Order: sequence, then structure tokens, then C-alpha cells
Amino acid sequence: MSAEEQIRETITDNDVVLYMKGTKEMPQCGFSSRVAGVLNYMGVSFRDVNVLADDAIRQGIKDFSDWPTIPQLYVKGEFVGGCDIITEMTLSGELDQLFDQNGVSYDKDAADKIREANG
Repeated sequence: MSAEEQIRETITDNDVVLYMKGTKEMPQCGFSSRVAGVLNYMGVSFRDVNVLADDAIRQGIKDFSDWPTIPQLYVKGEFVGGCDIITEMTLSGELDQLFDQNGVSYDKDAADKIREANG
């Protein structure tokens, strides 16, 4: 199976997928840590894919999304963005709306606390 086929299958089979450096339990870069931390804090169930474990996936995800950096967040098969975009969406409430529109469960109180702490 090609990297593109693996990526397509992963984002189709999982509602929320984070391509990251490291794992959600042990991120290996600050940007991946920030996005995984937001998702973990908000109680979002997500599949993590460690791009450091597979060079073909590491390059493949960049080609697939036409986005040059890691991490990359997918919701219901659609590319959402990287660390800066996810941070902005979290603080503006857009991430909540995206999850609501796609039936992704999350802790609304936790999302509100993130905004309060960064307001």
C-alpha cells in the first residue's frame, strides 16, 4: 500500500487524525505537543500518527495536503491545518464549531477554559 493510500485510509477510518512528530502521549516537537495538548485537554478522541516512524508517511502527508509542515489535523477526512491555524481556531471558537458540525464530541467547558486562560 502506498503512503497516499495509507493516509487516505487513516483519515477515512477515523473522525479526527493528527499527523505529528511523536505520539499524543509523548510528542517530540513543540508544535505537535501544542496541538495534541489542546485535543487531549478538550477530551477529543483522535488517532495520532507518528511521522517520525515512517519517512514515506512523513513526506507523503506533506504531499497529500500540499502543506509543508507537521503537525497536520484532519477532521472527517478534511485537512484543517497546522499548529498556528489550530491555535487560532481554538481561541476563536472555530474549532468548537467544526467539531459541532461534524459530530465530534469534546469537552465544551475545557474549550472555554483554554479561551479564558488565553483571553
